Amino acid sequence: MIRSGKMNLEEYFKRIAFHGSYGKLDLETLKLIHKQHVMSIPFENLSIHCGERISMDLEVIFNKIVRRDRGGWCLENNFLFGWVLREMGYNTTTLGCRVFNSILNDFGPLESHLINKVVIEGKSYLTDVSYGVSSQVWEPLELISGKDQRQAAGVFRLIDKGDVWVLEKTGRKPEVVNPVFANSSLVNRKETKQIVCFTLAPRDTGHFFEINNTLQTDPNSMFTNKSICSLQTPTGFKALIGWTYSEVTYKPEEGVDVIDMRDIPDDEIDQILVEKFKIKLHNKLKPVNNRAWYTL
Repeated sequence: MIRSGKMNLEEYFKRIAFHGSYGKLDLETLKLIHKQHVMSIPFENLSIHCGERISMDLEVIFNKIVRRDRGGWCLENNFLFGWVLREMGYNTTTLGCRVFNSILNDFGPLESHLINKVVIEGKSYLTDVSYGVSSQVWEPLELISGKDQRQAAGVFRLIDKGDVWVLEKTGRKPEVVNPVFANSSLVNRKETKQIVCFTLAPRDTGHFFEINNTLQTDPNSMFTNKSICSLQTPTGFKALIGWTYSEVTYKPEEGVDVIDMRDIPDDEIDQILVEKFKIKLHNKLKPVNNRAWYTL
């Protein structure tokens, strides 16, 4: 049963298992809640494939993610996280990003990804708690051009191109355990890849209403063509794309990411969601993994 009542930080912090003090608006606190969010709340678009609508109403998002223990995609998670930061008192601005599409070899034409900029003691940082899989940052990135910022997934880099900023990542070689998946299209084989580009122009929630509708209804949208659920772990991440379940272990000392993949029968999908992602769906999921660009 969903509890009614006003959204509050205490419920959110319980959801992400954050038990520290949040009175100090410093970088250390920001890093901690950012990491707790990505370790606790999945990046997922399962609502689309359960016959549900994804809303940009903040209270609906809060009830879904915090009170119903679901995950969400970037427009939900980062919108919620922006609210959390503002409620805490951080100097926070919402930004819009265009996502890199490897088929087009260019950034998409629309701002389909939402991130937040936070200013602390005169320095700007970018928070993104909902990109998922190997492109997920575990901590905020300092908004500084050309600096290598090393995290668990690899080395992230922000580059000021004048008209836009570009986020790229240099990762490691994939080592696929199951030979059946050696040539899987889900395996990213680019060492350095561009992730998103963005400007520093502030965006309000209304800016994303149309794209929120398009992403979940357009038959050409990646999100209508693939059911996705991923969650970061202390050693990497796990993901269920369609029927393919993957566990990825980062091994920076060996220069590889070990990828263990297997296909899940229909009658075990719900069990995997509960066991691996702590997600119990209200409506029946219809897994989808059509040919659309997406890599781990």
